[in-house]
Amino acid sequence: MKKTLILISCISAITACSVQKTSKTGENKIGDTRTTKVVSLDDDTYKLTEQSDDQTYGYDQKNPIKVGGKDGSGPKNERRFLNALTGPGGEPVKYYRRGSCCSFKTPNGFIDNMGLLDRYAVYWEGGQDTMTLYLNMYDNGDLKIPVNFKAKSQ
Repeated sequence: MKKTLILISCISAITACSVQKTSKTGENKIGDTRTTKVVSLDDDTYKLTEQSDDQTYGYDQKNPIKVGGKDGSGPKNERRFLNALTGPGGEPVKYYRRGSCCSFKTPNGFIDNMGLLDRYAVYWEGGQDTMTLYLNMYDNGDLKIPVNFKAKSQ
């Protein structure tokens, strides 16, 4: 019974929302697109230096933050990215994983070239809203600071 429920949950998550990776020009953006080397503040925190001006970056399932992790480091890379963020006034952020969603094709997927995005709730003390960020742990992309956030400096 427990195995059946887990299997049904996995199938539901995979089919819940399908995502087609396209750029603003309609080109497919499948797989790895990273052009700059990732630098870390420490083992648990990336050093982010570029602010995104794209309102959809990380906030839209069609434009997730590509943290990569083909070697099994995907979940840790997600935390490294989130640990690098602060609120707009430098407030420490807190986050929790809301689950997976939004199946998509990727050459880096584990099963049949498919992947799932992870949804994280991100907030800070004194903030008005909890933000939802979509992270892709399969593919590598340039890491930017999403709109409404700043980067931890140390």
